[in-house]
Amino acid sequence: MVNVDTGRPAAVRLLKVLLVVTAAATAVVEVLNYRYAPEHGFGLAVRTGWAMLRTLGWLILIWHVNRGRAAARPLGLILAITTIFAVGRLVVPQTGAPPLPGVVGFGVLLVLCLAIVALLYRHEGIAGHLVRHPKKLVVTGQGVSFEERAPRRPALTGWLITARVSAFTYSPLMLVPALIAVGELGARPQWVLAVVFWIAAGIAISYVVLLNTVFLVRNKRFARVMLVWTGLGALIVDLPLAWLLLGTDGLIRDGAPLVAAVLVNFYALWRSDRAASTLRDDVAPTTMAG
Repeated sequence: MVNVDTGRPAAVRLLKVLLVVTAAATAVVEVLNYRYAPEHGFGLAVRTGWAMLRTLGWLILIWHVNRGRAAARPLGLILAITTIFAVGRLVVPQTGAPPLPGVVGFGVLLVLCLAIVALLYRHEGIAGHLVRHPKKLVVTGQGVSFEERAPRRPALTGWLITARVSAFTYSPLMLVPALIAVGELGARPQWVLAVVFWIAAGIAISYVVLLNTVFLVRNKRFARVMLVWTGLGALIVDLPLAWLLLGTDGLIRDGAPLVAAVLVNFYALWRSDRAASTLRDDVAPTTMAG
């Protein structure tokens, strides 16, 4: 059993406090943005509802940190990036200057998110804390119980976990603008098939990513290639439709988060592939010498 209390427990407690504050601040800033928005249309309601889900995401991250799960690091990174984009696009109205409370709230959230990412990826004590595996149902001579067990497959690197988590955000990031476009069909009914295709593509992407990650966790190279093409496919579908149905404003507000998620995924795949290549180079001379 790995002792997850080694390192610096004070840093872990600080991280938990920052996560609780960020979850609360996310909800408060989104309520302020909705309160000061000049218009309360369907699109703003969808964007605000999606942004509010970030609060639930932060609570899930706190649960992972409490249990010392390695998945907390990539989940925190993706939450920080998408929260900044989700709240940022609510702060800036379509016309006029953004309200001061929203700008101040966004600045606070930005600082909190950067601090959380820095702690997750730069603090050795927290890195040593986030090492536990999920508990599994185990049948022993003493009976049935849930115990922590290391997976039989090779351990995943942090960047490979990051690639996996970021890929799972593709589907919701496509479905949010697609649902906003549903509200525009009253004035533009000719685009109904395009919206249906957009929603279907967003749902299909989730299944493609799920299938890819099954092989990705087994470190299959073809899964990396397919995940790259999946990200490109998501952009090819999402960005033109966002521009055509939601305009330049929608392209920036709803396309930018997906672009960020795809770039994080590509970078994580590149870093994990480079780490794997370095490991093979280190092992080869040892094998030859033996």
